[in-house]
Amino acid sequence: MVVAAGNPAPDFTLKTEEGEAFTREQLLGRTTVLVFYPFAFSPVCTDQLSVYNDLLEDFSARGATLYGVSCDASPSQAAFKQQLGVQIEQLSDFEPKGATCRAFGVYHGGGFAQRALVIVGPDGVVQWSHQAENPGVLPGANLIFDALS
Repeated sequence: MVVAAGNPAPDFTLKTEEGEAFTREQLLGRTTVLVFYPFAFSPVCTDQLSVYNDLLEDFSARGATLYGVSCDASPSQAAFKQQLGVQIEQLSDFEPKGATCRAFGVYHGGGFAQRALVIVGPDGVVQWSHQAENPGVLPGANLIFDALS
C-alpha cells in the first residue's frame, strides 16, 4: 500500500539520467510530485507523462516539481524522455531493483512500479498519495492539482 499522508518520505537513493544519486534530502525545501510509472515506452505511461508535461507550467505555478520514477534503467528513461520530448526529469529505481518503490509501497510483484503519485512537502513529509486501481489506469492531472490546493 502506498505511503500515506502524514508519514515522512522514506529514505531512498535513485539515479538521475546522468547516473548521479538522487536522495530524499534533495526533496527538502520544495514541494515534489513523484510520478511512479510501470514502464518507459508503454502506451499509458507515454500518455501520462505527455499530459503532465503539457501542464508543467501549471504545476510550477503551484510550487510543485515533478519527477518520473520507474524501475527502468537510466538509459531507457533518457531515451523515453527524449522520444516524448518531455522535460520531466526521470529517476531510475533499477538497482537495487525497486528498492525505492518498495519503500514507498508501490512495488508490483511483477518487477515494476505501480502507477502511483506521491506529493512530498518541503519538510519531507508526504502530503498526499494515490495509487491507481491497476497499472492501466491513468490518474488525471486534476488529482494532483486538487491535492496541491
